[in-house]
Amino acid sequence: MKLLSNSYREQVKCIYIDPPYNTGNDFVYSDKFNQDKKEYWEDAEMTENGFKIDSNTETDGRFHSNWLNMMYSRLLIARQLLSEDGVIFISLDDNEIHHLRKLCDEVFGEDNFYSQIIVRANSRGQTYNQIAKTHEYILVYTKSIDGDLLELEKNGEKSDLNLVDDISNYNIRELRNRNPKFGKHNRPNLFYPIYVDTSSADKDGFYPVSLKKTEAYSAKIEPFNSKGIESCWRWGTSKFNDNVNENTLLSNVMAKQKGDGSYGVYEKYRKTTYKPKSIWNDNSFLTETGTVQVKELGFAGEFDFPKPVELIKRCIELTVEKNDIVLDFFAGSGTTGQSVFEINNTSNKAVKFITIQLPESCNVNSTAYKKGYKKISDITIERNKRVVEKIIKEKKEATPDLFSKKESEQEQLKGLGFKVFKLQKSNFPRVEFAPDPEKTEQENIDLLKKYIKEKEAQLVSAFNKEELITEILIKNGFKLNYTLTKQEEFKKNEIMFVTDGDKETLICLDVIIVDETIEHFKTHTDQKLIVLERALDTTKKWNLKHAMGDKFKAF
Repeated sequence: MKLLSNSYREQVKCIYIDPPYNTGNDFVYSDKFNQDKKEYWEDAEMTENGFKIDSNTETDGRFHSNWLNMMYSRLLIARQLLSEDGVIFISLDDNEIHHLRKLCDEVFGEDNFYSQIIVRANSRGQTYNQIAKTHEYILVYTKSIDGDLLELEKNGEKSDLNLVDDISNYNIRELRNRNPKFGKHNRPNLFYPIYVDTSSADKDGFYPVSLKKTEAYSAKIEPFNSKGIESCWRWGTSKFNDNVNENTLLSNVMAKQKGDGSYGVYEKYRKTTYKPKSIWNDNSFLTETGTVQVKELGFAGEFDFPKPVELIKRCIELTVEKNDIVLDFFAGSGTTGQSVFEINNTSNKAVKFITIQLPESCNVNSTAYKKGYKKISDITIERNKRVVEKIIKEKKEATPDLFSKKESEQEQLKGLGFKVFKLQKSNFPRVEFAPDPEKTEQENIDLLKKYIKEKEAQLVSAFNKEELITEILIKNGFKLNYTLTKQEEFKKNEIMFVTDGDKETLICLDVIIVDETIEHFKTHTDQKLIVLERALDTTKKWNLKHAMGDKFKAF
């Protein structure tokens, strides 16, 4: 996550994580962070070599402190990665939810708390408890007040837009504010007269309205409740005017005559979306549904309680728009990757995802280990490979003619691949040389030169070019979806053009940069160039720096 901070700072729109619940019952993750009293007291410096040195004997912390420390450091970086309008979703159960809520209040701010969603995760419940618990939680926080959840699209059978005009389907809602706490006395900006043209009703019996009194608009309406007490409107005058212009598609407010002969003002409500509720009760969100979904991919027993795809898709769909980035730094079974693939397969959002999973060893007694998966990350990768293969197969079966031409096939498969990166030691290790105080200054200088020469030789002979390019690009703020294109005009050096869609540069990892290449860049100063520092002598380096300025970098 720290490595991503340079390239992806404030770039991630949605984070979903399903961290270990600290129950000690998960056989895939390290899921038990509590310590016995002796370990806790030693770590908390209450005892030293078995002797008590502190009068505080509170032991509750030993069950939670390590888990919170693990989460705290990750959440701090997660906040850095979130865009200003980004949102984080965290799945958890009763074991740590109350502690996590306080932790998130500190990291994201109490004002940025959205909801503690209740999810029905188990249809039968945990019958070994006194109460058969059927739910878990999703904690939702935003990065800042700029964050805003999207609304969900109504299904056809749930739509209440049962009227239609020349614009679209609609329903009517009274514009008068029905909240008894609000009125002219405390919402004076929402109390104003509306005038009706009672001479020109449309086919549905609606009359046009205006804020200005004219000869045509003469019937005056003020907001009073059913008891004749002064109320107020739900909109201010600015929003009213935005919705009353008859020359636009925003003719959303009209008047209609009531049974007693008076007039009421109504909003033509056209929304086809609704706000998500704080209780998610859907069979597609059940843990057993997640188990069925991984079985459909050919797995059987490799995963412990995998999250269902639809649950994570719901979180993503509430936040992301076209080309947004989703992050999951507890990737586990890889459900987040599958969720993004499926969203992209049925929409044109082109969402990108990054999933992170420590190369943690699978339990030797687990089904996954017995099937050859030594690390959790091995399962994560394999699942997403099978998801891609499944989508490709379904596409070919649905429209085989689209795959008859190579161009069509490339278009259909676009966006279905993913890269796998493994954390490695840096190709540019820190200098570990230290002068020997018993040697002379000149002897130490000679030792330093020898040390540098050995390190440079090691870099040239041992480095993996692909790994080195990735490290250099990440350090220069490039995203992981970069592409490389060889530049054929350079005959004596291998130079690649790099772009991630936002940034671009040329890069060369040859151990010697020839004069011909130097001369090219002295006259093509509009391009950016990255090279190895040891590939240049002092003169070449000065020439490039003098000609290209900040567009030239040597590593």
